[in-house]
Amino acid sequence: MRIGVFLVAAGFPGRRPGEVLRDTVEAVAAAEDAGFDDAWIAEHHFMSYGVCPSAVTLAGVALGRTSRIRVGTAVSVLSTRHPVDLAEQAAVLDQVSGGRFTLGVGRGGPWVDLEVFGTGPARFERGFAESLDLLCAALSRETVAADGEFFRFREVPMVPAVRLRPAVACTSPETVTLAAERGLPMLLGMHIGDEEKAAMLRHYRRTAVRPPAAGGPGGREFGGRESQGAGGSMAGPAGPPPPGHVAAVVGHVGDSTEQVVEELREAMPRWLEPGLAGYVPVDGRARPRRDIPAYVDFLCDTHPVGSPGHCVERITRTAEVTGLRHLMLMVEGAGDQARTLENIRRLGAEVLPRVRDRLPSSRRAPASG
Repeated sequence: MRIGVFLVAAGFPGRRPGEVLRDTVEAVAAAEDAGFDDAWIAEHHFMSYGVCPSAVTLAGVALGRTSRIRVGTAVSVLSTRHPVDLAEQAAVLDQVSGGRFTLGVGRGGPWVDLEVFGTGPARFERGFAESLDLLCAALSRETVAADGEFFRFREVPMVPAVRLRPAVACTSPETVTLAAERGLPMLLGMHIGDEEKAAMLRHYRRTAVRPPAAGGPGGREFGGRESQGAGGSMAGPAGPPPPGHVAAVVGHVGDSTEQVVEELREAMPRWLEPGLAGYVPVDGRARPRRDIPAYVDFLCDTHPVGSPGHCVERITRTAEVTGLRHLMLMVEGAGDQARTLENIRRLGAEVLPRVRDRLPSSRRAPASG
């Protein structure tokens, strides 16, 4: 069992983006001190929901500030990037960090980003599979070439050449199938509950051409070091998922569950209302609307939000229902840096040890590099 932190770089009202970015790096360092296994950084463009436009860049800064913890992207948006360029950046971070970098990628959405970066709606609508295949080739081969609809170029050497395996954000049966057919680990969002996560894992297993165990491309796990079976092998009702799948949940601890829930009910709508409004469709389609108070209630009811004992019970239930053995906890829900750091420290001191006692396979990963 691995437990990490998930950092959206949330732009709460009154907080300057530069301050949020610096605080995000500080939170990664605090997570390392608190005993978390990894830290995951989100990427968003032109919006306050998340103010980090380059997760791979901020991950590099965080890797330079730490020595043990793994740092990953959740996710780098592949529909607005050239896959080989992203692979080169991932290779640099893998090499200079001693293999502590994890690349997570996603399709993104039909947002204005596609217009600004010039990739267009077609890359989002039908180009993700080609982009993902090119990325995997660039992360696993000495040379790479392309002759597809969206990418076409002569063979070139990959310098530095690495053997990495990306994880893929999956929010639909189509993306689950895409990941399963390539033997790539999934990143599952915090907007769905345990039963939905379990269903996605079942769909993955039914679809998988080959299991991602023992590392996938090049015999390495998706994080970059030789596969050591991270993710565990304990089976839950959903069956034992292949090593590497990761799920995001809200993680917020305090003296009492009632107090913590009230804290998030007060704080999170101030971020989510203007933040989610920042998703601007590129082609005039209607933007999905969300009932923000109801969504916050769902997050508090479903995820480890409450007293230390309640958080332990929630994490244990998720592991038992889904079979997952890797979670990342979104820890910024209060919108205050001092509270975020306190949350990280208390989760590390009061929740992680009890989870590790209850789930014996849950232990901190050995230092990399």
